[in-house]
Amino acid sequence: MTQVLSPTPEALVLASQLLHDGQLVAFPTETVYGLGANALDAKAVLNIFAAKGRPADNPLIVHVYDRAQLTPLCEVSPLAEKLMDAFWPGPLTLILPRKPAIPDEVAASLPTVAVRMPSHPVAAALLRACKLPIAAPSANRSGKPSPTTAHHVLVDMDGRIPLILDGGSCDVGVESTVLDVTSGAPCILRPGGITKDMLEG
Repeated sequence: MTQVLSPTPEALVLASQLLHDGQLVAFPTETVYGLGANALDAKAVLNIFAAKGRPADNPLIVHVYDRAQLTPLCEVSPLAEKLMDAFWPGPLTLILPRKPAIPDEVAASLPTVAVRMPSHPVAAALLRACKLPIAAPSANRSGKPSPTTAHHVLVDMDGRIPLILDGGSCDVGVESTVLDVTSGAPCILRPGGITKDMLEG
């Protein structure tokens, strides 16, 4: 059975334990609800693809609560630092060169990794509670609309995951903007909550 719990301190402890045990937890971000696993645990990450029915050649976004967490995960360029100063925490995902700590399962065997720092207080609280980088795509079955409420997640994931943290409706309602800053001029790979005009402003 899938539990749906308000993000009380007790629920955050339970969610943290589940993540450390290699299980999945759905949680709200400012964009959509994410389906999270310990980003450093390849087996746990594979559970995301199984729950979503998603091809494993699709890379995942790694969520952090502190930029210091990026040090063992990826190479951070001066441009990336500038973008983080301007837009983190918030709905901007950066593509950066990955380090060996990131499993192939997270990066789809690419030399890069997608990282972001969510601004939603529940996402931030969960990340701080578990002290892990969390790999999380949207918490829906593959091909279904991205969920913006806990109920949406439950419709798709009931019986597939142990816990959904209910943080109410998501503010942005569309996925984060994905920006590749690994070569030359930054390139938007997916439009989202941060617009091209905002990035160029």
